[in-house]
Amino acid sequence: MHKTIVTTLLLAMATGGAAQEARPDPRRPGTPVLKGAPDRPLTDPKSLTSPALPAARPVPIADLFFTRSSYFATWTPDGQVVMATDLTGRTNLWRVPRGGFPVQLQQSEDKTYYPGATPDGKLLLYASDVGGREIYDIFAIPAQGGAAVNLTATPDASDTGPFAFTRNSTLVAFNRRVAAEPSTNVAVMSLADRKVRLLTQEKEAGVYWYVLDFSPDGRFLYANRMNAAQTGSSVWRLEVATGTATRIAGGPAEPFERAGALSPDGRALSLTSENAAGLHQAMLLDLTSGKRLPIRPGPWPQTAGAFSPDGRTVIAVANVDGRDEAYAYDRANRTTKRLPLPDGKVSDPFGILPGFSPDGRQLLFPHASGSAPFDYWTYDMATGATTRLTRLGLASIDPDTLPRTSIVHYPSADGTVISAVLWMPWNLKRNGSAPVVVLAHGGPTYQTSDDFDRTATALASRGYMVIAPNVRGSTGYGSAFEQANRRDLGGRDLEDEAGAAKFLIASGYADPRKIGITGGSYGGFMTVMAVARMPDFWAAGVEEYGIVNWNTMWERGSPALREYQRALIGDPTKDKAVYTRVSPLTYLHDTKAPLLVLQGANDIRVPAHEAEQIVDVLKQAGRTVDVKVYAEEGHGFLKRENQIDAAERTIAWFDRYLTGASSDR
Repeated sequence: MHKTIVTTLLLAMATGGAAQEARPDPRRPGTPVLKGAPDRPLTDPKSLTSPALPAARPVPIADLFFTRSSYFATWTPDGQVVMATDLTGRTNLWRVPRGGFPVQLQQSEDKTYYPGATPDGKLLLYASDVGGREIYDIFAIPAQGGAAVNLTATPDASDTGPFAFTRNSTLVAFNRRVAAEPSTNVAVMSLADRKVRLLTQEKEAGVYWYVLDFSPDGRFLYANRMNAAQTGSSVWRLEVATGTATRIAGGPAEPFERAGALSPDGRALSLTSENAAGLHQAMLLDLTSGKRLPIRPGPWPQTAGAFSPDGRTVIAVANVDGRDEAYAYDRANRTTKRLPLPDGKVSDPFGILPGFSPDGRQLLFPHASGSAPFDYWTYDMATGATTRLTRLGLASIDPDTLPRTSIVHYPSADGTVISAVLWMPWNLKRNGSAPVVVLAHGGPTYQTSDDFDRTATALASRGYMVIAPNVRGSTGYGSAFEQANRRDLGGRDLEDEAGAAKFLIASGYADPRKIGITGGSYGGFMTVMAVARMPDFWAAGVEEYGIVNWNTMWERGSPALREYQRALIGDPTKDKAVYTRVSPLTYLHDTKAPLLVLQGANDIRVPAHEAEQIVDVLKQAGRTVDVKVYAEEGHGFLKRENQIDAAERTIAWFDRYLTGASSDR
């Protein structure tokens, strides 16, 4: 569920790049290799093994969801850490002490995102919506906690972070999306009188502005501007007094470029820049000379990150096939060293973390892996020591007994190499009897990484082989791969999903009659498309808030989401045939597999009408279908009781229709 929420937050922020052509692979004649995708050797399915662990037991589902999540954390000026976490089952702000239990700073039934501290240390700002409707207001509380004040109160506009503050704490900059408009803009607010001004007046449909930082003197604000197709991004300097905008990197005819951070002296930017192979690389941009300096060129996508408070060090993170490698670049010596952080994910999706403490001695980073629940850690820049700052998991979630993850590579139907995360159960016999569940990720511009996944862990600990492919359209493998499913949603990428199950069948462990699929958002779309277009392959499906009809999505979606949809599959009038071909509704009557539908009542991204259409068609056709709609939930379920209920329903569905087991496991 954590991944689905992050996908929701990143729908218009995912990395992109210009499309590239495929080229033949001389090592395997006839096999296409998408330019920019790093070379990956195929995994022999017979090499997969299920280790023996007599003590292995099914992980209690409720315990998995009482293992808490966090989507945001920030340093405060006095060197404390504030995180947005669901310790109580609701995502609120907590201060993390060096010892003892975290201190709750505010409480709300609705989610609290984008925490940011004013430089003077007096206030904490955050964004919150109501009931998952994604119309955010900005709130402020005293830094040590207290009553919340709504600073914006805009029922027709959504105001979000991450925020930027002037050094004197008088102005805050944020992103504003008017509900009726197809683009976002940059806004600034005076914290003294709460007056808001728009610094940009975007006229082009489907363009999204994202605040970065103020110059040290407060005269300028740096921001990123990205198109709905996520193929172009540029960096701009906005004059705060007048709104005059100057482009300083990227542009319509230039490679994708996105600023990560402004140096403390205001003279340089860390920059994520696309190279000729379609891969993002971390750079430094000198704002005086315009010169770019690579931080550490490599074969995998990179993200440029934070500067140290003295400006001498800058962080970059490489995404190596779904696992992070963090690097520190010494600007004086022009040397780079890899930081010895735990294996797995050590960055947030917004490029904020890893982030330096105010004194520059510590680096705050998130960590999770397939067998390690989420926590925040610190890294000591002098000694190299890592320290776990939080303990958000339950004692019953023992990493030593959780199913292990591995990154595997298999050929799809046309030979394209696909990477996937595999959760392998303990104690399987290689006798072709194990059930399989394919996890289809959202987006589609997203990537499943070696991260802690509650659903996968619950299933794998109950004997299911669980595999999460990064199919065509995923990020992390170059811009050509990311663009490869445009106007072909549910086509080749569906073959990639099915190829994951076929790979496990070839291992000798999996039963070809016990293949299931599940996913949320685009993963929900893929689930419905899978059972509809390949009715004899899949034995069961659980779809969460997925699209079934792209025409009704266009009719009911927000203007901003229409532009994203246009980038994926074109215009509903001009490209009517495409819309018909890529809509699961076209094939839904062919479905044979039992399908469970889970939906949020207040979802503005995939409205509940999509779920209603699925249920109506399948019931009329006499198929097996069930549905649960969660009140006061949007795109993804955030309330703990609903997360647990959805997971229990999912496990019970697959138990019933894949294994025939009872649903009380």
